[in-house]
Amino acid sequence: MSTRQLTRAALFAVAAVALAGCAAFAPRPDYDALTAQMMKSSFRDQGIAKVDRLQQDAANAECSKAEGKPLPDDLARALQDAALKTVKMPGDGRFIGDWREGEKLAQNGRGMTWTDASAATTANGGNCYNCHQIDPKEISYGTIGPSLYQYGKNRGVADVNAPTARPILEYTWTKLYNAKAYNACSGMPRFGHAGLLDEKQMRDLMALILDPQSPVNR
Repeated sequence: MSTRQLTRAALFAVAAVALAGCAAFAPRPDYDALTAQMMKSSFRDQGIAKVDRLQQDAANAECSKAEGKPLPDDLARALQDAALKTVKMPGDGRFIGDWREGEKLAQNGRGMTWTDASAATTANGGNCYNCHQIDPKEISYGTIGPSLYQYGKNRGVADVNAPTARPILEYTWTKLYNAKAYNACSGMPRFGHAGLLDEKQMRDLMALILDPQSPVNR
C-alpha cells in the first residue's frame, strides 16, 4: 500500500472513531414519549371505545416502568393501599347471587368493544374462562390465572351465610372489585373499579366460585 493510501486509510479510521464518539454521547431518545405519541396517533374514538383508555393510572404506569421486575416494597404497598380505598362492598350487604347467572358471565367474553352500540344497552361478560379453569367440564381455558375449581370448597366455605365465611367473602369481593389491592401489578381486570361489571353481576360471579351448590365446588 502506498503512503498516500495509508494516509487516506488513517484519516478514515480517525473519522470513524470521531463519529462513534459523537454517537456515544448523543442524548438517548425518550422512548416512553415516542411510544405514547405513536399510540395516540394510531388510535381513534370509535363507538364506545375511546382513546382515553390509553391513559394509564399510577399503578399501571409504575408497573409499565418496572418492565416485569418487582416494584420496591414501599411503592407496591402505597399502590395497593390506594387500590384498597377504591373498593366498595355491596350496598345491601349481600355478597352472593345466582351461580347460574355467574356461570353465564364467566363464559362470556363480550363487552366494551367499538362494535357495541352503547355501554348502556350491552351487558359485559366476565371473560373469566380466558384466564382461569372454572369447571372440570371445560376443555379449553386460560392458564394466566390459577384454577378456580373448588375455590370455595378449598377455603372451607360450607355455608356462605355463616359468620366464618365473611373473611373469604370480603377477600374475594375485593379481588374482583380491584385486584391491585392485593397485587399492585395484577393483570386481572378491575371489574368493580373500572365499571366493567355491576354489583349484581359481581354477586353472581361470587356465587359461582363460592356457593357450595355451584359446579365449581362440587
